[in-house]
Amino acid sequence: MTLLHSLSNGKKLTSGGSSDPFLPKLVNAINRATSIQISVSFIQQSGLKLIFDALIDALNRNASVSILTSDYLGITDPIALRELSALQNRGADTRVYVCKQGQSFHMKTYIFVHQKNETISQGCAFVGSNNISRAALTDAVEWCLRHDYSHIGDNSDFEHIQSEFSKIFRHPQVQALTIEWIDEYIERRKPVRHALKLLDMGSDTENPVQPIPNSAQLEALDALNNARHLKMKRALVVLATGMGKTWLAAFDVLQTQSEKILFVAHREEILLQAERTFLTLIPNASTGHYNGQNKHLDANMVFASIQTIGKTSHLNNFPPNYFDYIIVDEFHHAGAISYKKLLNYFTPNFLLGLTATPERTDQADILSLCDNNLIYEKRITDGIESGILVPFKYYGINDETINYQDLPWRNGKFDPTALDNVFATENRAKHILKYWRHHKQTRTLAFCSSQKHAEYMAKYFIRHGMKAVAIHSHSETRRSEALELLSTGEIDIIFSVDLFNEGTDLPAIDTILIIRPTESKILFLQQLGRGLRQSTTTGKSYLTVIDFIGNHISFLNRPMALQGLDNPKEALKNIAKPLINENCFINIAPELIDFWLKLSLSYQTAADVYHELKNQIGRRPTATEFFYSKYDLAKLNRQYGGWFNLVLSEETDPDLKLTVTPYLDFLNKGISSTRMTKSFKAILLETFVSLDGFNYPPTLDSICEQSWHIFKRYPVLWQQDVLPELLDTSSSDPRWHQYWKKNPINFLCKKDTNDYQAWFKIEQNKLIANIAIMPEHRDLLTELVMEITDLLLARYSHRRQTTTISLPKILDHKTTLDKKNVINIFEKQDHPSQIELTYYPNLKIACGHFKSGYCDESLTKKIANIYGKLNPEIHFIAPASGNSMNGGKQAVCNGDLLLLEKISPTNAGSINGLTLAIEIQDDSGDNQYLLRKVSKQIDGSYLLIANNPDYAAIVASEEMHTFARLKSIIKPPQ
Repeated sequence: MTLLHSLSNGKKLTSGGSSDPFLPKLVNAINRATSIQISVSFIQQSGLKLIFDALIDALNRNASVSILTSDYLGITDPIALRELSALQNRGADTRVYVCKQGQSFHMKTYIFVHQKNETISQGCAFVGSNNISRAALTDAVEWCLRHDYSHIGDNSDFEHIQSEFSKIFRHPQVQALTIEWIDEYIERRKPVRHALKLLDMGSDTENPVQPIPNSAQLEALDALNNARHLKMKRALVVLATGMGKTWLAAFDVLQTQSEKILFVAHREEILLQAERTFLTLIPNASTGHYNGQNKHLDANMVFASIQTIGKTSHLNNFPPNYFDYIIVDEFHHAGAISYKKLLNYFTPNFLLGLTATPERTDQADILSLCDNNLIYEKRITDGIESGILVPFKYYGINDETINYQDLPWRNGKFDPTALDNVFATENRAKHILKYWRHHKQTRTLAFCSSQKHAEYMAKYFIRHGMKAVAIHSHSETRRSEALELLSTGEIDIIFSVDLFNEGTDLPAIDTILIIRPTESKILFLQQLGRGLRQSTTTGKSYLTVIDFIGNHISFLNRPMALQGLDNPKEALKNIAKPLINENCFINIAPELIDFWLKLSLSYQTAADVYHELKNQIGRRPTATEFFYSKYDLAKLNRQYGGWFNLVLSEETDPDLKLTVTPYLDFLNKGISSTRMTKSFKAILLETFVSLDGFNYPPTLDSICEQSWHIFKRYPVLWQQDVLPELLDTSSSDPRWHQYWKKNPINFLCKKDTNDYQAWFKIEQNKLIANIAIMPEHRDLLTELVMEITDLLLARYSHRRQTTTISLPKILDHKTTLDKKNVINIFEKQDHPSQIELTYYPNLKIACGHFKSGYCDESLTKKIANIYGKLNPEIHFIAPASGNSMNGGKQAVCNGDLLLLEKISPTNAGSINGLTLAIEIQDDSGDNQYLLRKVSKQIDGSYLLIANNPDYAAIVASEEMHTFARLKSIIKPPQ
């Protein structure tokens, strides 16, 4: 397909209406110009949004953009002015003509020039009646005459148009568009708004109604309210791509009526889109950017790049309590350290972390930044279930023309040069075209590995009769133009390189073609998410995904990501009947599944898990991410001696080994190895790190005060671990200081029985690390200790949740059943009353050794109501397996049905002497369950004792979690 690459085309007069709209010609000129000059009487948001992306593309390619509008009659939309400010932040020169009393301003002029080597190669000017509104640019009858620049004729008229624009642009009544001017304009516009409405001039009638939250956003808003009710200061919400994370944040800002907002992200494009979203919902708020070019401190809502605001020199420009509400979007794109600085500095009323990342392993770092408060989570499958996203049909095609085993693999990625060499071939392109033709719908977005790859594929498809275009940072066709051509059906497919992975709304896309390796699950799901949004214009019913999969372990992330699973074995086990919405479809070539099954058999070692995580997230995993992978940390410690020993064994960076090795004993024995009966040590270590303790040893009083503030961010831990009489203390209360100095500060400075030294000491009323630290290593050591501290808090929070707060996830869900699914466990039902309880037939409680249990089925059973007061919310039934408890007064035999009671904060009490159901995870991450009598020993440890003397007692470890007590054995009536 040949695209027009001229600034202007067609007849000189644009007559408007649906048959000859101005918009396509305007967008085409914006996409081709190196200089853009626009002056209109008024601008409406509905019109600006139609050309906004094209203007952003122009600024990204360093085009000059000058835009002038006016305050004539107060018709210009303040929201549009806010969005013009966003363009100004990206480099546009935006100004406003301020009319005097009785003065009018009716100018509508659009001037475009394309220069090469500082010489005009093309130029055109449109002069007519079109303001920037949806109607004026699309279907209203508006005349607009084009005047073209000529290389051979007289250009005095064109130059005169340019000259007159320059005069009006520099007119004394023209002012720069500033936050202050917009605020003042809104105030003086209020008296004329009623008159404007009567004249139907205040806004476009086509403007959409006020946005309202979707079902997932409503649930998340409730969860956020509940979190604040529980005194949480930070929370994480996971919403899959396309479900409206940014809108949720804006709705919650409205809900809390917060006034000073900080929105932080890693890319300018995300910040720009967020700003537009917030302005749509909160039009009267002022917005500003904080990045390398702009430092707008006075706006109500500041949109900041983490690369800038995360630096100490910039943080110091703000008081710590400057913002009421902070939103951090997509944490996984930057190391936790850069965000930790920001979060440790600011003290907002509330902080909301947002991510579309589906897996706990990917969430681990960001979860710790949000105080382990994951309050709401909806994955892609949830979005499809609720109708927010469309279902998908996934075809995993064998990329049989390439042997990926032969390609160089470095740092979790294929060598890009090697990929280019094997991708740009006739055989592979033919293979791709064949399957694309067979499965495609109407509008395809293809993901390529490089510019060379995208260009090759576009040319190949064009040669074979397809309408295709390649889009990348240096392509002549711009992204916004290509999307418009695709949505109108003028092209069939876009071959893209990294321009559509994230942050772009593409609802018209109905086919995704993946013809490149995607080593990260995050990136794969972002690509999938580009086409899952509902489309009001096309009404698509599903998304087709055509994915070319190679013979390499990195592609194993596909079945895991599609089903929302961490464990490859579990994902492959379910691939024949995947755990997805019934309207979705997964078809993967059988030979690929066979290959994956062989690979997964060896997926056992800590090193395997380490590299799988590294491939998923594109960097070395943190200790917390490894913890959430469900690998047995006790086993890791036995094999390697500690987390950082594993890191050093798998990383090749010589500087890392040189700097970390001297501190391994300190990290393994002084930080990682700890008996945490409470969260105190983790809170203390986080405090020490937040005060930059390795560089500047903090006083004990400053530690006490900062520890109080950090502890209060964890309201559940605060309530559980702090003495009741200290819950109402302040950070400066002497009682709190005395308590905290005694334990944990003094305890941290004692020599452990297993260590040859105390790892911290108190000197001159300061807490000091009791090791020799080279000055150049202090910052690195701070990061390493912070990493382990996050792990300690994650493990402790997880343990507390599974022992005293809630049941494991598999027992926490609710199942709705028809009458026919209710099982009467005994045929004889002569009891005066019965009660119906949840029954887990596959959750076998081992009365022998630990036994794997799973819960793919939950039913209900009716039992006689003779076992005391029962509550279906906390009581459930599961079968016993084995005979270790077959003895004593309450013998449990193999096959007995056990009546169990969930352990919760309100009914936990003392566990000594009780028969409890205990959970542990095996090396592969499976849950295993055991029934034993618990006996507390003199040294504080616990023994798990069997009733049957043939079975030895087991020493309880911190990997074991009590989750239910045995209430009774259900016996059939006689």
